[in-house]
Amino acid sequence: MESFAARHENKRAEQALEDAIAAVQHCIQLDDKSADAHSWLADLYGRKISLGGCLAGPRFGPKIDAENKKALELAPGNARVYASLGRQYLYAPKMFGGNIDKAIENFRRATQLDSSSDENLVWLAIAYRKNGDAPNSEKALRQAVQLNPRSAFAKATAAGSSR
Repeated sequence: MESFAARHENKRAEQALEDAIAAVQHCIQLDDKSADAHSWLADLYGRKISLGGCLAGPRFGPKIDAENKKALELAPGNARVYASLGRQYLYAPKMFGGNIDKAIENFRRATQLDSSSDENLVWLAIAYRKNGDAPNSEKALRQAVQLNPRSAFAKATAAGSSR
C-alpha cells in the first residue's frame, strides 16, 4: 500500500488498504483477544484517514480510538499498542484529541517496553521533531540506526530532517 501511495497510485493503494483492513478484521473475528490485531486495525484506520482526506476523519477517528482502547485493555504492557496510541495522538487534530506531548509519552513507553524496536525510536524521533525538539529527535534517530543500520524508515526520516 505504501509503495502505491508513494507512486500516487491512489486506487491501488486504497484497494491494498481495504484488503489489509479486511484481513485484520478477519483475524479479530478469529481471536478478539489479540491486542496486536486491534492496534493494527487502529493504524490501518489512521492510514485510511490519510488517504481519504478530511472527510474520512469523522468516520474513522472514533474507530481508531475504540480499537486502541480495546488493545490497551487487552495488553497494557504491549509496546505495539503504545506505538499505535502514539500515532493516534501524533496525527489527530488537536480538536479531536491530538496531543504531541501524549504522543511522545506513548512512543517513549513503547521504546521502554521493546528496546529492540528501531521503528518505535523512529516514531519517537518524528514526534520530537514535530514538537520542535531537534536534539532529542536526532538522538532517537541515531539510536534507531544503531539498532538497525539498514532501516529504510530511519534513513528516510533522517533525510527529511536535513531539508
